Amino acid sequence: MLITRYAILLFFLVGLAGINPCKALTDTTNHSVIIPGLDPIVTSDSSTCIIPFSRAGNLILIKAKADTTDGNFVLDTGAPGLILNLTYFRKYGAMAEPDGDKGGITGTVNAGSQIMIDSFSIGGIHYYHTEADRIDLGHIENSKHIKILGLLGMQLFRPFEMIIDYEKSLLYLHLIRRKEAAVYKSDLLRDTSTYRTVPIELTDDKVFAYGELAGKRLKFVIDCAAESNVLDSRLSNKILAHVVVSGRVLLSGSGPAKVEALYGDLEDMRIGGGQISKLPVLITNLEKMCFSYNNCIDGMLGFDFLSLHKIGFNFVTHKMYIWK
Repeated sequence: MLITRYAILLFFLVGLAGINPCKALTDTTNHSVIIPGLDPIVTSDSSTCIIPFSRAGNLILIKAKADTTDGNFVLDTGAPGLILNLTYFRKYGAMAEPDGDKGGITGTVNAGSQIMIDSFSIGGIHYYHTEADRIDLGHIENSKHIKILGLLGMQLFRPFEMIIDYEKSLLYLHLIRRKEAAVYKSDLLRDTSTYRTVPIELTDDKVFAYGELAGKRLKFVIDCAAESNVLDSRLSNKILAHVVVSGRVLLSGSGPAKVEALYGDLEDMRIGGGQISKLPVLITNLEKMCFSYNNCIDGMLGFDFLSLHKIGFNFVTHKMYIWK
């Protein structure tokens, strides 16, 4: 499992189906927005589009294109921005070296280098003059036996509403323009009785949500590229007593190091007023992750949580939608 500043990934081999380009739902008027604090201009052929995706294990794979190179990218809300695989982008000159190695679950990991991409597109969504971090993702490719060009991180989706339908393998994206930020709501959200709304925090291009267990408020990072949920082994015995442990597993990081973790089911956690009777989790020490998130977290919510329901995010208004 790659758990770094960029992604949290577990590797289980599975077949990969074809992926189709973005399907426009509204008019063909060009929409654009400049993300505050970033240089790239983001445009969309249509304000709303549907992007079919495939899965490798529990990872969401989407077709995208960086300059002239196109192929599979992993949707990764745990990554700060666009991450490119060094193998396929060696010819780009580095803009700047990173601050230093980053903390991962198995120790420190190489932070790579930063480059500039002239154009990047996901279906009908286009980005121009986009900075990207470049690291070696060969360990993901070797495990999945699939060519992976990179990871699609949070900076790409900050001006969007995103809804993930795991059952239909569809990603709904709406580019929220400034004048509609306070009023826009997807047609999928019209019936408010079918979902509940949960506040989220966006800090340093990471998505955080809070759960409650045994009277304690727990802080989780939400990561679409985490194939399993993770709970910090340093939590109190009162919290860990709610986990029914069923076995052990070795976690692999971005390097050769491995760490052992327990796995089982977390019982009776509440998120956004709703109770989850049973949630699969891995239990391991997340101390190293404090360096990646600038503060410590209590756990991570990945595929085993996100795929329980249709789930959505409005990254502009900082809301998460969980279908009942």
